Amino acid sequence: MTHKKSPGIARSTRNSEDSLSRLQKQLHAGMGISKPVLAQWIRRYGDSAKDIIIKYDYYSIELQALVDLQQEKPE
Repeated sequence: MTHKKSPGIARSTRNSEDSLSRLQKQLHAGMGISKPVLAQWIRRYGDSAKDIIIKYDYYSIELQALVDLQQEKPE
């Protein structure tokens, strides 16, 4: 029997520092990350992610509104 790999990184094994480094690399490279995905980064990693997003000029009022909406939903 073969083990089927699933995409992504399990939350239980997620390392904040590595993840935030990956976010910074993606933004530095100019990858088009959608506002809902950026909002998820802020929701999961808080001010650390928000600071990186601001540094690369991806932060906006619309993004904060999405973060606020996501925080109202249970995970």
